[in-house]
Amino acid sequence: MRIGELAKRTAVSVRSLRYYEEQDLLYADRTPGGHRDYPESAVDRVVHIQELFAAGLCSAKIVQLLPCMRDKDGGPSASATPWLVDELTEERARIDRQVAELLRARDVLDEVITAASENPLPVPSGS
Repeated sequence: MRIGELAKRTAVSVRSLRYYEEQDLLYADRTPGGHRDYPESAVDRVVHIQELFAAGLCSAKIVQLLPCMRDKDGGPSASATPWLVDELTEERARIDRQVAELLRARDVLDEVITAASENPLPVPSGS
């Protein structure tokens, strides 16, 4: 499949797909004319790459994890190792810390909203 079709099927820009290739996250064969030719499995791989980026992982970490994941369902591959478990556990702990920080920020906002609702300041009149 050509890069434009992969971009359309995954809702990822062509530029991002090229970046994934540069980072060794995604691979394509080349046609005799030099065009990229992706296998069908590239669709699932791009989805997993997007999920890992959304989880806050950097491309260097993702390139280490991808060989340990199956493209089809994201489950562990035969090459998954205890190292993978350690890496993913660290990433999960990092995400948990971020969630805790966001919950604290939400609590502060709730307090401000409650205080403002109970004791609203007068709206300044326009001159």
